Amino acid sequence: MIDSRDDQFLWVEKYRPQKIDDCVLPESLKNTFKQYIQQGELPHFLLSGTAGIGKTTVAKALCNEIGAEYIMINGSEESGIDTLRVKIKGFASTVSLTDSPKVVIIDEADYLQANSTQPALRSFIEEFSANCRFIFTCNFKNRIIEPLHSRCAVIDFKIDNKDKQETAAAFYKRATQILKQEGVEFDPKVVVEVVMKHFPDYRRILNELQRYSVSGKIDSGILVNVSQESFKELVKLMSQKEFNEVRKWVGKNSDMDSVSLFRELYDSANSLIEPSSIPQLVITLAEYQYKAAFVADHELNTMAALTEIMANCKFK
Repeated sequence: MIDSRDDQFLWVEKYRPQKIDDCVLPESLKNTFKQYIQQGELPHFLLSGTAGIGKTTVAKALCNEIGAEYIMINGSEESGIDTLRVKIKGFASTVSLTDSPKVVIIDEADYLQANSTQPALRSFIEEFSANCRFIFTCNFKNRIIEPLHSRCAVIDFKIDNKDKQETAAAFYKRATQILKQEGVEFDPKVVVEVVMKHFPDYRRILNELQRYSVSGKIDSGILVNVSQESFKELVKLMSQKEFNEVRKWVGKNSDMDSVSLFRELYDSANSLIEPSSIPQLVITLAEYQYKAAFVADHELNTMAALTEIMANCKFK
């Protein structure tokens, strides 16, 4: 069953699965987690995978299934060592009144400083492991220091080609169930297109469907607007110099052609950028468009270009 809580507005929260069986995962991955649940005790986990694939949902479901008491800490928002120490120590150093297991979930742990905050977490694990388990989620496990790797069961959220069609079909079914429950009319072909465009970012899929369901109908008209709305979101984040949010946007849109993005920024320059900054914008775009032809990491190249624009160009 999908847990539907009417007090929550966002579909990703309202319909977040509460059990591993209800999570949309390849069967092999689901069985791995179910084995841990059967043991009744969790190890420390490092859950790695692309944005929106279900790492946080699985972490919460694991806690629910073993009856654990847990706290959530977002590594991209609460990255200070002192903040983490106070929150973790206050939670982990006390025994649960109900004798329940305790779990600290640190979301987006790869945003934590590898030379300061992450080593501190290693010491927290050693200090509190008798009373508490830690679950780290990350998009890029190579940004997590080895001492944390070695203390955790590392689970990669990979969807192999052989599982892709079945998993995408399962999420399409989940999405249409939600649309029906919310009373939204929809064209099945359009829902398929939205699912396949953003798969396996389940969070993005639900957010997009919810955004375009405001009119009460999901039809082919939304497909024209999706990319433009996404571009507007990026421009807003860049104008506010929200570096971490821009980085997340680039990660979510890693399938986007960077050259097309650069062209869109160039074509929109007069409406977005102060006249004095347009020459700098053009030079930056030209430089990184040239680099895009031969760089190994296109996501990093795109992020470098956007960072330079945020640093050197003044938005209107």
